[in-house]
Amino acid sequence: MKPVLQLALDFVDLRRAVKSAEAGIEGGVDWLELGTPLIKSEGLQAVRKLRSLFPHVTLVADMKIMDAGRIEVETAAKAGANIVDVLGAASDATIRECIQAGKNYGIQIVVDLIAVKDPVSRAKQIEDFGADYMTIHCSIDEQMEGKDPFVTLRRAVEAVSLPVGVAGGINSETAARALEAGASIVIVGGAITKAVDPAEAARNIKQAMEERIAIPTRLFKRGSEAEIRDILERVSAANLSDALHRGGVLQGLRPLFPGIRMVGRAVTVRTYPGDWAKPVEAIDVAEKGDVIVVDAGGVGPAIWGELATHSAIQRGVAGIVIDGAMRDTCDIAHLKFPAFTRLIMPNAGEPKGFGEIGVPVTVGSRRVENGDWILGDDDGVVVLPKSLATEYANRSMDVLERENRIREEIKEGSTLSKVTEVLRWEKK
Repeated sequence: MKPVLQLALDFVDLRRAVKSAEAGIEGGVDWLELGTPLIKSEGLQAVRKLRSLFPHVTLVADMKIMDAGRIEVETAAKAGANIVDVLGAASDATIRECIQAGKNYGIQIVVDLIAVKDPVSRAKQIEDFGADYMTIHCSIDEQMEGKDPFVTLRRAVEAVSLPVGVAGGINSETAARALEAGASIVIVGGAITKAVDPAEAARNIKQAMEERIAIPTRLFKRGSEAEIRDILERVSAANLSDALHRGGVLQGLRPLFPGIRMVGRAVTVRTYPGDWAKPVEAIDVAEKGDVIVVDAGGVGPAIWGELATHSAIQRGVAGIVIDGAMRDTCDIAHLKFPAFTRLIMPNAGEPKGFGEIGVPVTVGSRRVENGDWILGDDDGVVVLPKSLATEYANRSMDVLERENRIREEIKEGSTLSKVTEVLRWEKK
C-alpha cells in the first residue's frame, strides 16, 4: 500500500482536536486517529463530529479494546469510524470478536502491539486471525525513557505480510527511517499537534516521507542519557518542576542576580555553619560543567565569596547552590557566575575542615545526591535525581512543547482558561 501519514489526536477536548485535524489535513495528513484520551474524554461523539467535518477522510478510533470486542467495534463503526483499534494484549477471543464485528459492519481492524512481551510472535498470530493492520507502538512513557520502536518494527515486518503501522515519537527526522524499516503507516502525534504551526509540521513530515529524507528538528524528539544536558539546557526550571509532578524544587534558595542560568551535575558538600573548607575543596573535585551544592544548615556565616568564585570559574564549574550564606555578592554578580543562596551576609566563618564531599545532603528541604542533575534559573533551583534523569528530562521537553502550542493558540485570540478549558476540568 502507498505509505500513509496518520495523525494521532491525543487531546482531551474536542475543540482542540478539531483544530489540529484541520491543520493536519491542510498539511497532507492521510488518516485521522481519534486518540484514546479524546475518546475517553469526549466519547464517540468525537468520532461523529470528525466524520461530519471530514466525510471522506479515513478515521481511526483508537479504542484500545481489551474486552467486549463486538459491542465496542459496533458502536465505533456506527459513529463513523473506518478502522478500530484493539490491543494485542487482549485475549484471542476478544481480538477474533473485533475482527468478526469489523466484517459485519464493513470496517477494518488494527491490532496495537503496545506492551506485548513478544510482539513478533503475536504479530504472526494476529495475521492468522485475519486482522487488517497491526501497529508497533512505543508508548509515550517508554519514549520518555529514550526508547524507540524501530528494531521491533523491522522484526515484525519481516515476520508478517500485513501492512504494519508504527507509532512512538516519530518526527520529521525519523519518518523516512520508519518507512525504511518497513512501515506502511507512519503515526505521528506531538510532532504535529504540539507544533507552533501544525500544518507546516505536517507538510515537513509528509515531505520527509515522500522524498525519504530526514528534515532536522530541535523539538519533538526524545534523548538518551548522553543527551540529558542538551535537553536541560533548553528547558526551564518551571518546565522541569512540572514534569516532576510540580516537585524537585529546592525551597527558599534564590538566584543572586536576574538572567541567571545553570545546568550541571551535583557535587554535593555537607559542612558546618561558617566552615568554608569543604566547599572550596569541592572546587578541585568538581569536573567542568558540574554544580557545587552545599548543605550548610541554612544559616550563616558566609561560606562562599568572590575568591571562591574566581577559583570555580577557573575550573569551569557551572554554578553554586548554598543552603546557607554567601557574601561578596556584587562581585559574584559582576562575574555572572550562577549562584543561588538562602542568605547573604558580610561575615565569613573559618575553614575548620568539618564535613564531607560527595555524600547525600538535604538542601532546600530536599535530598540531593552526588551526580543528580541541577537546573537553576530566575525562578529558582530544581533537582532531577540521576536515577530518573533520562525520563524526566524528556518529560520536561514535552512540557515545553505543549506550552509552545498553547502560547500560539492564545496569540491567535484565545485565553489560557479557554484553551485549557479550566472550568470544565475543575475537580468536582
